[in-house]
Amino acid sequence: MQRNVPPFAARAASGLLMIAALGLASLAHAQTPAPTPAQGTPATQPLSPTLSQGAPAVDPTFSAYSLAQTCRQKSDNVAQGQCVGAIRGIIHGYQYGVLFLSQRASLPANETQRVSLCLRDTQVSSIVDEFVKDAAQVNEDSLKHTPAEVAVLGSVHMHHNCN
Repeated sequence: MQRNVPPFAARAASGLLMIAALGLASLAHAQTPAPTPAQGTPATQPLSPTLSQGAPAVDPTFSAYSLAQTCRQKSDNVAQGQCVGAIRGIIHGYQYGVLFLSQRASLPANETQRVSLCLRDTQVSSIVDEFVKDAAQVNEDSLKHTPAEVAVLGSVHMHHNCN
């Protein structure tokens, strides 16, 4: 039986776990010293990002702008379902990424808590309202070039971090 998953939720859930895990893994990688090359082997240069690479392209159908527009449609049940599904998918994917990293990497004390979200007894509707309010304070063009995941997690971290 195939479930009818809203497009925003499907996109959020499918790629976010990998994004969160990779992002957090890079944090752990930055915390660990690079291995030294064995004697007789040439030292390898670490890959460093260059400005010419630029940021990855943003899916215009799942930008912070499009998600905020969807979430603003309070009287449209379909839009609200897509909004809630996307935000829940983003948050769950991120939290699973934090859990994955905390189980597989040695992090400094309190580092897992620093990147975690404290959402006990927090309703999704309040997270949606906070995201919409935060998005309204940002330039529309900037929102169009910001991935929805980045904007949602930024908003949630601002309002619900564990520090």
